[in-house]
Amino acid sequence: MSSVSLPHDHAIAVGADQIDFMGHVNNAHYLSWVQEAVLAHWRHIAPPEAVAAHLWVALKHEITYRRPAFLDDQVIATVILEKVQGARAFYETIIKRGEDVLAEVKSSWCCIDAETLRPARLASDVVASFFPAEKV
Repeated sequence: MSSVSLPHDHAIAVGADQIDFMGHVNNAHYLSWVQEAVLAHWRHIAPPEAVAAHLWVALKHEITYRRPAFLDDQVIATVILEKVQGARAFYETIIKRGEDVLAEVKSSWCCIDAETLRPARLASDVVASFFPAEKV
């Protein structure tokens, strides 16, 4: 795949249980947000039978924190699937509050067969559904 997928926005609720001793969201919660957003993107676009047959596990996260998030902030995680290579998917996630970028995350994920729990390549038609510009 030579181009990236269309962006997918995922709303995030900032709860009191995510606030640390400094009065802002603890950094560890950003990784949970990335997981929520990536999986929501998968469920939104992939066919139901592909969703049922595959699981995803994180392999790597590289996160750059820009600004803190606070209780009751309206936060959006925008995920972009950059490429699929074998059983791996590479995502960029931008976490924002309004126009303020709170964090930028590069992550890689491994697709797992839900029955065997072994790495699994996605069918080409499933991958193509994430890259609509390349269907032309």
